Amino acid sequence: MSDVISDTASTVAGQELRQFIERYERLEAEKKDIADGQKEIMAEAKGRGYDTKVIRKLIAIRKRDANDLAEEEAVMEMYMAALGM
Repeated sequence: MSDVISDTASTVAGQELRQFIERYERLEAEKKDIADGQKEIMAEAKGRGYDTKVIRKLIAIRKRDANDLAEEEAVMEMYMAALGM
């Protein structure tokens, strides 16, 4: 009887493990699709004459907290002034 319970527990654990792995694999596939979509957008922007390096910088800036960004800009201006720039 205990062998049957042990086999059942192994089967359940194996099924649960398979579900975790399959969910992870689906997310990996979605992540790849998203990355491909982002590349397509940048290729289209580049094809229309936009500077994709600048676009990427703008995207990074938009992600940041406004207060952190303002503080960094203030420090940068202070450093540039110290360097005579």
